[in-house]
Order: sequence, then structure tokens, then C-alpha cells
Amino acid sequence: MANTREFGIVVYGATGYTGRLVCEYLNKQYGVNGEVVWAMAGRSREKLEAVRDEMGIPSDVPLVVADAGDHGSIASMVERAQVVLTTVGPYQLYGSDLVKACAEAGTDYVDLCGEPTWMHEMIEAHQAAARSSGARIVFSCGFDSIPFDLGVYYLQQAAREKLGGPVSRIKGRVRAMKGTFSGGTLASFKATLAAAAENPELVQVLLNPFALSEGFKGPDQPPGMAPVFEQDLNSWSAPFVMATINTKNIHRSNYLLGHAYGDDFVYDEMMLTGPGEQGEAVAKAVAEDKSMANDPRKPGEGPSREERESGHYDVLFVGADAAGERLSACVKGDKDPGYGSTSKMIAESAVCLLKNPDAAAGGVWTPAAAMGSLLIDRLQANAGLQFALE
Repeated sequence: MANTREFGIVVYGATGYTGRLVCEYLNKQYGVNGEVVWAMAGRSREKLEAVRDEMGIPSDVPLVVADAGDHGSIASMVERAQVVLTTVGPYQLYGSDLVKACAEAGTDYVDLCGEPTWMHEMIEAHQAAARSSGARIVFSCGFDSIPFDLGVYYLQQAAREKLGGPVSRIKGRVRAMKGTFSGGTLASFKATLAAAAENPELVQVLLNPFALSEGFKGPDQPPGMAPVFEQDLNSWSAPFVMATINTKNIHRSNYLLGHAYGDDFVYDEMMLTGPGEQGEAVAKAVAEDKSMANDPRKPGEGPSREERESGHYDVLFVGADAAGERLSACVKGDKDPGYGSTSKMIAESAVCLLKNPDAAAGGVWTPAAAMGSLLIDRLQANAGLQFALE
């Protein structure tokens, strides 16, 4: 896509909770009319003006009025931007028209989607148009699934260097996490469950770890749905609520990268709860916890700045090859996962696409397959993430 668009990045949903954080980050990190020309977009000009003033963002940051229910306004916004960054979810309710418009107009797109059934539908519907137009559509650019998708990519890169080839088995294990899921994530989770209840075929998409791999089916994968003691880690592990989406994205990355992790790649994701009786008790309590389905928070609601700043996460990746050689890496974030870190990750994803027009061809991508080491470098330099071997 020629660099002739009015804006480098348009933040759609700028008046929402996460959208505000994205705008705050872009203003602090890149300023106005500097290396990144960006704009704020939403349904109401008055609300956009109020949020811009409230956030201390300069008045010369442009405002774009666009509404998910108005195709003309969405098309106009898309045609003015090189990259559209959207925080307007649940995406299955508000995002389909925007993906279609970006795919047709050759406009790059990033979101925070953790809705695998909708992503499956969008890949089928818009892959061809995105390839033709050059639009790079990149889903899941927040806590789901960047630390996990790029963590696996990082470990596989190290395995090639140190072991001479990829590892065929990786365990992703959340070692520590302080923070909360966003109201938007909860709304997406509930919308996905509601859609699956109405259409039983969607249940198969949710259960299939290769649902986003366009027909490819690899080996059986560990279910990760029950507590288990892992001798090699000396810890109990509990189901991790985001594994359903992260595992699908990681297998899609492998597919898009030409099976760079191998045709026989096995991956699962759980939470470490510690050894002994206490670890077992915590693992069982996590497995039985159904509070997410009944959480009352709505999109736009979130924690205080102090709570965001005090959050963090630490994810371990343990790989082994066919000969039993092992390699471990970790990904750590310096803010709460659902808001503080997510807003920085999606912003840097958009900037990475903007600054690297040749990083990937048009199509529907994952963060690792589209941007790989380019994005890892940006996240470490700017967004408070650390990638390291252990």
C-alpha cells in the first residue's frame, strides 16, 4: 500500500476504556505529527473532543466520526488510514463490517480479538480479498495472544540456533499474573458462548485446536482441562481460561510460517499453582471457578491507574525436541495484562505494521507470523515486555 493515506494509524473506539489507554500511550510515546500520524475515532465527535481534553491529548490530534452501524462512515475511515486499530468489541457483534472494509481497501488492521469462532468466519470470508488488496489483517494483538504467540516464536527461534531445529513439544505455563481481564474480554467470552449455544457447529470450532489452520490437522493435543501434576516442572497445573484462543493462534502461526515448528508440533497452556497439597488445592479451585461467566463488568469498565501500574505477568515456555533436548524461555510484562500491557501491545503492533510495509503480504495473520522478531524488538524497547531464555 502506497504511503498516501491521511493518517498512519486511526484508533477506532478511542472513547472506550482500552481505547483511551491506547491514545494515551500513542501520545506519550510518539507525540503528535511526529513519526506516527494518528487520529482518534468513535461514534460521537463531542465525546471524542471530551476524551481528548480529559486525557491531556493536544487539540490538533484529528478526530474521525465512525459508527459500526453506518457502513459509509466505516468505509470512509478505512480509506483515510494506513492502519486501523480497533478496540470496539465484541468483534462478532461490531467488527465484521470493519474487517471487510479493510480487506477490500488494502488497509492494515489490528484488534484485541479473543473470539475464535468469529476469527474462523473472518478468515474464510476475507482471506482472498486481503491477499488481493495487500491488507494485513492481524487479530489478537493484546494479552491474547501476543505474549504466548510470540513466546513460542521466540523459543523456536532459539531452538533453531541452539539445537539445530525446532522443538516439537512446547508447554506454555503462566507462572504469575496480577491483574484482571477487561470488561471487553468478558463481553467477548459471553458473546462467544451465546453464539455457540445458538449454533452447535460453533462448538466444534471452539474444541478444535486447529480451527484457524484452514484445514490442516496436526497431532492430538493435550486437553488442558483438568488439574495435573507435572513431574518435570515439580508443580501442579490448572486450566488457563485463555488457552482456548491462544493455542489456536499458535497453531495458525505454525501453519502460516510453513510449519516452521513442524507438522507434528504439540502445544498446551496451563497455570502453574505450585507443588504439594497446597498446589493441588489451588489447581482444583481454579478448575472449578466459573466466576468469569457471571462477572458483571461490561466493556468500558476497568481498574484504576494504580491497579494497572501494579499489575504484571510471567509466562514460562518449556520446549523439548525428539531427542529429549530441553530449552526454556519466559515472557514478562510490567503492567496488568488486561489493560495496561494490552494497550501498549496493540499500539506497538499497529506501529510495527506501519513502519514495516514489507514485513508480510496481504492476508489474515497472527502477530508472530506477520511481525515476528520485528514486534518482539518493539515490545522490549517500548512496551515493558521482556523475552529471555532461562
